[in-house]
Amino acid sequence: MKKSILFTAIVLIGAFQVKAQQDDAAIMVDSLSEVVVTANRINLPFKENSRTINIITSNDIKNSAAVNVTDLLQQVVGVDIRRRGTGGSQADLYIRGGGFDQTLLLIDGVKMDDAQTGHHTMNAALPLEVIERIEIIKGPAARVFGQNAFAGAINIITKKNLDNSVSLNVEAGSFGQLNGSATAGVDTENSTHIIHVGRMTSEGYRNNSDYDNGNYYLKSVFNKNAQPIQMTATFLERNFGAENFYTTNPTFHEYEETQNSLLALSTTFKNNKLRIQPRIYWKRNQDLFLLRRNEPSFYRNMHISNKIGVETNASYASKLGITGFGVELSQIYLRSNNLGSRNRFMSNVFLEHRFSIADNKLDITPGVALTYFSDFKLRAFPGLDIGYNLTNTFKVYGNIGYTYRIPTYTDLYYNDPVTSGNTDLEPEEAFAQELGLKYTTPEFNASVAVFNRDADNLIDFIRNDVSEDVFTATNITEVNTKGLELDAAYNFKFKDFTQTLSVGYAFLDDNILDQNEELSRYSLNTLKHQYTTRLSTQLFKNVRQNIIYKYAERTTGQTYNVWDASLVIKVKKAEFTITANNIFDADYIESGFIPMPPSNVLFGLRYSFK
Repeated sequence: MKKSILFTAIVLIGAFQVKAQQDDAAIMVDSLSEVVVTANRINLPFKENSRTINIITSNDIKNSAAVNVTDLLQQVVGVDIRRRGTGGSQADLYIRGGGFDQTLLLIDGVKMDDAQTGHHTMNAALPLEVIERIEIIKGPAARVFGQNAFAGAINIITKKNLDNSVSLNVEAGSFGQLNGSATAGVDTENSTHIIHVGRMTSEGYRNNSDYDNGNYYLKSVFNKNAQPIQMTATFLERNFGAENFYTTNPTFHEYEETQNSLLALSTTFKNNKLRIQPRIYWKRNQDLFLLRRNEPSFYRNMHISNKIGVETNASYASKLGITGFGVELSQIYLRSNNLGSRNRFMSNVFLEHRFSIADNKLDITPGVALTYFSDFKLRAFPGLDIGYNLTNTFKVYGNIGYTYRIPTYTDLYYNDPVTSGNTDLEPEEAFAQELGLKYTTPEFNASVAVFNRDADNLIDFIRNDVSEDVFTATNITEVNTKGLELDAAYNFKFKDFTQTLSVGYAFLDDNILDQNEELSRYSLNTLKHQYTTRLSTQLFKNVRQNIIYKYAERTTGQTYNVWDASLVIKVKKAEFTITANNIFDADYIESGFIPMPPSNVLFGLRYSFK
């Protein structure tokens, strides 16, 4: 690990020396300095934000050696994706030590939270073919997004159009993996459409780890020459063997089927000062779980949740700065043979204002979110962002804020022979602080941030005594989490081609193990040290290669090193790809008791035509 960091440091020093000799300021095509972070109200260029935000650009996606969003996010420090196998069938999302229920996922600003459980968050992740970029907002985001943005939020921004084009993709590899997809763009006089259909299957790398997953996506813009109306429709299904995903009993052979769908309509009204974006959406999630795959009658859970939401977000520019405001109303319906029939009404009101003073060098953004749940009382969550531009490319920033998460229906009502929900649970709350520096140019960007989070009433399933068999949902009194994150990416020219080297390191320390280390179900396994490196090179016109290194040390003492790589060869309109994961066959676990796949390879062919 130390040798890897030293090697990277030497390369970066060399890169700085090369940078000093360059005059080409446009090496990076999709420069971060030009990316606008699309928060729901006040939209700002990346370098003007006074928060820790990571942007995965379209160029990063191409050079990631990842085949799905789950694998892609693993390359971002501060983000902990705990997978249970290949293909993105089931994975939990954590940011800065927060739980899998404490990170909010959004699709073009639409909240994809699920009242049943956060285990389904990544089921809503879209195929890479339709993604323009991914915005990762770290730290408390309740003031901006509301419920579930406890430790951070991830916003997947989809592509605006693909002109008139068709792209076909076929992949085959280890464990009987066979993937196929088609992505088409249709551009007419007054509308645009993006259509994606995909299927991913595998026999599995261990007993009962097979999967059959489907992705269906449609994005249309109607009336584009007058008042454009955008429609997004998704249907994502996952059918997979879930061996030991939730239990260790050798007689159980678990199986799960999930469906996640979204239908959203939105438009934008704007003039020189005012921007208003109304939206209406319907999100549905279905989860079927069998404890014994071949004995459906032995133990079966079926959960169906529906969320219908209406929201309007707006911003107004004046001499005093930019004011952002919004309101959101939503109704949740849950039908479950285990959790019962539940209804919940939610309302959120948001208000923030960005002041720019001292010749626009100093920005101050106070804000507050007021939230009401029909089964929990009204709460207010204020926050404050402050930033100062030392130069045009170098910025210091800090933020403080309160954040929260209400219990899921699983926390409140779930019941089986070894698990018990708790209807007396209180919402989780936290007060977080952050201080950071960031440097942004087309060729080089870097950031460093330190943070602290003091949380109350965190929810975990624990036993009061080792003699007990039942884990009960319980509010843990107080938990302190603090950490450090470093990120850097350098783009330089070699042989007239752009090369990229990116590195990241995160350190996290919390006292959650002091609460109930031997008796806790979910508190363990936090990433204490995390280090990533990605080197994307192109030495010939039609060939590029990527190498990714990931190091992790968890609080349980487990450490592992994982190397991935990809090779892309372009021949006219076709691309041949080879993706290798876990090249050196590391033996490691990311979640629970499930060993991750050994070394494996995936061969692909992509053909595009217009």
